[in-house]
Amino acid sequence: MPLFEVFVRPRRGLQHQHAGSLRAEDAELALQYAREIYTRRREGVSLWVVRSSDITASQEDDAPMFFDPADGKPYRDATFYELPSKVRGL
Repeated sequence: MPLFEVFVRPRRGLQHQHAGSLRAEDAELALQYAREIYTRRREGVSLWVVRSSDITASQEDDAPMFFDPADGKPYRDATFYELPSKVRGL
């Protein structure tokens, strides 16, 4: 049986969070199993199930090569900009 990753959105306005994995024959059964396993106590308002084989991910060993291109773009970092004196609490 295929492996599915389960994502739960705890409340409206929040983003989905990875809750765990499960095996099921198809996506519809995976959604039902996820409801039974991960939201038994009404912990969520929305569920996503995604076949693990459909996820494309970077590899930890490739991190320096994959993420280093951002090093030459300091303007992407919030510390690059000066805050106006009127702005407080940031």
